Formats: sequence, C-alpha cells, structure tokens
Amino acid sequence: MGYQPQRVVITGGGVISSLGNDWLTVKQSLKAKNSAVCFMDDWQQYTDMKTRLAAPVKHFTLPDNYTKKKKRSMGRVAQMSVLATEQALKDAGLFKHEILSSGDVGVSYGSATGSSAAAMEFFHLLGEKSTSKMNSTTYLRMMSHTAAINISVYFGTQGRMVTTSSACTAGSQGIGYAYETIRSGQQKVMIAGGAEELCPTQAAVFDTIFAASCRNDTPELSPRPFDEQRDGLVLGEGACTLIVESYDHAVERGADILAEIIGFGTNTDGSHLVRPRQATQERVMELCLADANIAPSDIGYVSAHGTATEYGDIAESQATEKVLGGGVPISTLKSYTGHTLGACGAFEAWASIMMMNEGWFAPTINLDNIDARCGNLDYIRGDCRDIKTDIIMSNNFAFGGVNTSLLFKRAI
Repeated sequence: MGYQPQRVVITGGGVISSLGNDWLTVKQSLKAKNSAVCFMDDWQQYTDMKTRLAAPVKHFTLPDNYTKKKKRSMGRVAQMSVLATEQALKDAGLFKHEILSSGDVGVSYGSATGSSAAAMEFFHLLGEKSTSKMNSTTYLRMMSHTAAINISVYFGTQGRMVTTSSACTAGSQGIGYAYETIRSGQQKVMIAGGAEELCPTQAAVFDTIFAASCRNDTPELSPRPFDEQRDGLVLGEGACTLIVESYDHAVERGADILAEIIGFGTNTDGSHLVRPRQATQERVMELCLADANIAPSDIGYVSAHGTATEYGDIAESQATEKVLGGGVPISTLKSYTGHTLGACGAFEAWASIMMMNEGWFAPTINLDNIDARCGNLDYIRGDCRDIKTDIIMSNNFAFGGVNTSLLFKRAI
C-alpha cells in the first residue's frame, strides 16, 4: 500500500512563563498588555555589562512532591521543563498513563544551553583549579540536552529522543521534529517543546554585540519589535511543552484536540552566524506552505519571531511580506516576555494556538512607530484584535542561521 502519512494533532499544553503558568493567567496578562520586563538589580554587579533588563519567571519552585532525590539531576531549566510537561500530560489526559513507558512515546525538546549554575561549577575548576564545587550531577544539570533527558527519566518514556539545542529555534524544531516523527508513524505520542533559564552570561553575549536593550530606566518600554526606536532585545526565560499525537490515536482514546499541525519547514542560511538572511527566511516559509499544501492567502495570522534587533526585524518582516503579502495580521509575543531563547518557539506556538481557538490575537506592545524599512504588513498594535481564522503560522530564526516555520490548523 505504500507510505500513508499520519495526521498530527496537539492534545495538551503546559507552560512556565513570566506571564503566568496557565492559560488563564497568560491570557489576562496579554489582554491587559502587561510586560514582564523588569530591572535586574542583581545584574548591577556586572559593571561592564550595559543592559539591566530581563523578564524572569518570579518565585518559581517545584511542588513538594518533587523530592530531593527526584530533582537532584535537574537545574532550573530542567525543573521548569519537567513541570511544564507534567501540566501538558495532565491537559492531554496522559499523566501517569501506561503508554508513557510503552515505547510509543518519545521526547523532542531543546534549550540553547543547560543550567548556567551547573556550568559555573566547571568554571570554578578552570579558575580556581579545584573540583570542590563539582559533584556527580554537575554535568547532568549542565549538558545541553538536560531538559529532554530529565523529562524522559522523570516520566519514564522509552521511545525516540530528539534533542534540539538550536538556540532560538530549539522549541520550534522540537515541535517540528515531533510532527515529522508522528507523521511517519515512528511514534504515537511525542512530548515536544523547549525551555531556557535566565542567566547574565546570555545577556552578556548580546550586550557584547550591541544587540541588547539598554533602556534601563524604563523597562516597560522595551523591547520594541519593528519600532523605529528599538534598541535591542531583552532576555526572558521559561518552558513550554506540547503533547503531539497521531490523530487516530487521539480520537481512539477520546482526547480533546487543541489544533492540528499541518506544516513544518526548517533550513539554514549557510552564510553568517549572527546576521539573518532574508532569502532563506522566505524559503523556509515556502517549504512550510508546500508541506501543508496551502496558499499564502489561507493564513489568518503570523506569530513573528520579532526580536527587536535591527537586522532581525527588517529581514523577517520583508521576507514575510514577500511570501505572504502585506495583508496578513502579525504580532510578536516577545514584546511581553522578552526573548526566551530555547523556549520561545514552543511558547509562542502554544499561545497563538490558544488565541486562535478563542478568536483574538494580542498586539505587539511598544510598537508606536513602525520602522519604514520593515515590511508593509498588517501589524497588530494598540488593542487586541478579534480575528476568526482556521490557520496560523509561527516563525522563529536562530543564531547560526537556523530557520523554522510551523503551520497550525484549528481543530474542527
């Protein structure tokens, strides 16, 4: 009979974010246009670093049922990932389900790095020539695939493991590769997404290349994606997990379906490590459209990467206009959460799906005057906008020229 691709759906979602740890709280923050960006007093000690802005997840702790033994291999990034996954499995009706250890469930998850606190234990070895800060879990907390592995171990999955450490596309590639795995019939369920913990070392990276916002006196006014007065990105943190499942399996067990994944594209610029390339961004959107076999006019909303960096905003917006035309409504959630690196692709996809299902989309805040060099798009700004659409696109672009595009369809 030949290969019969499976339909792929999302049956659950869980989130740990600076806007809240459930949809109701996140929704309230978006509706109120509340920015999570704040001044980081702790960063005053880094005298050479100019930016003092970030969007942390405040007061995060694991519940008491996470014993010391269970969490000893988890740094902050893994802790957020595991808790978001617990929420997602509960939402999907698969928490403590026997299928988790059957081999039919895999993990496709990523972060830009592992736990920075654990990495500092290694730095002590290099600086002080001493291993006194290290222990048996140091590497397990620091390794780049710590989130994915801790999810697998904690929930007992025995299926495929896909670890995506592709910076800003870690979360979106996590979803995309889960989609491809399910579509090809290799697994019935995939735990997918991404996470990141906030660290001054990451802020220093962007500060060094003059890409971080230094609007330290007015945190609520930054970042400013697509705005002519932008001065750089702001970092955030968090985790978001989606339960990706074959349509037939979801229907068979009577699961609620949040959305269907109908397209995925990913490619690389192959030209520059930090400067985005418009042509390959256009191509990744075209690949995604071709995968879904739909026309650009079918898309009712685009979740933009929207980093609030000059080259990034211009390349992305012009690429989007070239492929989709100027009439498509577009906004970016990074204006609320900052850039959550490995988490952003998953969080932005999840939040956009939830907004699509309710028929409204949040504006880009701080977008007062659109940069004339940005594409001529229908930027959502000011107030939330009511939009009834069945298909949305979510785009992300990462250091190294890694590009992703995802298409989601309303569950009908």
